[in-house]
Amino acid sequence: MSQPVSQQPQPLPESARARLGRTRQGKPFFTSDLSVNEFVLTTQAGFEPLGLVMGTCIYHVGIQQSRWSVSQELQVLSQAMYQCRELAMARMESEADALGADGVIGVRIRSLNYQFASDVLEFVAVGTAVKSTDGRSYRTPKGRPFTSHLSGQDFWTLHRHGWLPRGLVLGTCVYHIAHLTFRQMLSNIGQNVELTNFSQAAYDAREIAMDRMQYEGQQLDADGIVGVTVEESAWAWGQHAIEFFAMGTAVTRLHPDAQPEHPTMVMPLTG
Repeated sequence: MSQPVSQQPQPLPESARARLGRTRQGKPFFTSDLSVNEFVLTTQAGFEPLGLVMGTCIYHVGIQQSRWSVSQELQVLSQAMYQCRELAMARMESEADALGADGVIGVRIRSLNYQFASDVLEFVAVGTAVKSTDGRSYRTPKGRPFTSHLSGQDFWTLHRHGWLPRGLVLGTCVYHIAHLTFRQMLSNIGQNVELTNFSQAAYDAREIAMDRMQYEGQQLDADGIVGVTVEESAWAWGQHAIEFFAMGTAVTRLHPDAQPEHPTMVMPLTG
C-alpha cells in the first residue's frame, strides 16, 4: 500500500477561515479542549493556546473481494482508512497554520460509521493549537505545525525533559483472516489447540500497521515514538475482516542536557 508521509496543506472552507480570522483579531481570545490542569501545565511549559482546531473527512470506502480460505491484506480498504484519517489531520493542521501555531496537542481522532450507508465513514481530528511564548519557532523542519496526541500533562513532562513532538504518526492495515476449513473445525472439536492460522494472520496484520507507523516516524527524522496504541476494529466488513490501527507521537530531543524533574513531597508542619 502506498502511503504519503504527510498530506499537502489543505484549503480551508470559508466558515473556518472566518472563525479563525475572528480569533486572531482584537484582544487575544482562545478556545481549547484542554482541562484546567492541562492548560496550566501547557503555559508552564512555555506555550499558550491559540484555539481549538479541527479537520474532518467523509469518505466512501471501495469494495475489495477476498478469498474465503486465504489470509491477506485488503489493500483497497487499508488505503481508504489511511487516506481518510490523513485528510482530516491535514485540515486540522491547516487550521493551526492559519493561526500561526507552533503545533497542536491533545489531538483526538474520532470516527463515525453512518447507519444509512455502511460504506461511508467520517473521521474528525480535533486538538488545541499552541504557540511558544519565548519567541522561538518549534515547527517541524518543513515549517509545518507539529501534531501530538499527548495530553497537556505529558506535553509538559516531555518538554521539561528536553523533548518535543514532531508529528502524530499512523499505521493501518485491514486484513482478511482466513476461515477454517470443515476438516479443521472437526479436528478442533473438544480440543485445547491454538488456531495457528488465526494467530499468524493477526500477528502479521499488527506488524504491518506497526511497521507503517514506524516508517512515518523515521521520515520525520524523529528519535522515537511515544504513547503508542494499537487498536482493532471490525467496522462493517464482516467477522473475518479486521482493521489494526497503530498511532503514536514521534518525538525528537532538542536539549540533551535538560535536567530531569525530581518530584518532592512537602509534609505540613503540625504543632
